Amino acid sequence: MSRSLPRKGHQTQYLIDTLRSAIVAGDFKPGSVLRQEELAKTFSSSRMPIREALRTLAAEGLILLQPNRGAVVAPIHADELRENVEMREAAEVLAIRLSVPNLSNAQIDRAAEIQRRIAVCDMKDFGSLNKAFHMALYAPCARPRLLAHVGSLHDVAERYLRFTLVELDYVSRSNGEHEAILQACYRRDVDAAQLETSRHIVGAGRTLEDHLRKSVGEGNFDAASGSS
Repeated sequence: MSRSLPRKGHQTQYLIDTLRSAIVAGDFKPGSVLRQEELAKTFSSSRMPIREALRTLAAEGLILLQPNRGAVVAPIHADELRENVEMREAAEVLAIRLSVPNLSNAQIDRAAEIQRRIAVCDMKDFGSLNKAFHMALYAPCARPRLLAHVGSLHDVAERYLRFTLVELDYVSRSNGEHEAILQACYRRDVDAAQLETSRHIVGAGRTLEDHLRKSVGEGNFDAASGSS
């Protein structure tokens, strides 16, 4: 089914957002080939905004641009997950350190409300709400590039969460860790907020990586072929 694009000037961003959401949600499986001509037909678009969108998603690590296959959805890989966790810890500990002194109670309350939604949400909504929770606490850091970087790392991380969440009792543990982060923020305890954020990210990463390696071994998981 074809989709109508917004006005020229917003087309590329619309394509980026729509394709990113589809990849993160698993609508495009790891290893799937994204053909420019098919995407152009689907979105009633010319090739140029399609190419620009694919280049952006490649820079974010969600797709691979290969000479003979074109654009391919990036495989699920335990090594990429580890790198993502390392980068998230570095960036998000910095973000929470800069943010806590500037957080208002109202801003923390908004994050707490998102956490209440997480506690009762469907698994399909967990990743987006989890990202919203963290970004709500980091917003007062007033570092736009840092926040954009953290946001893109969360988009990559969500693919792994969706791949493994169903088989793990991770959500209840995450809820408790979120509460610890919230309490540190309410106390304006910068050291505790950094520590709880680091524990949360690293602990989840280790759990997901261990599960991924046990499930598909040391290599890639390519859902298009069903092999690792």
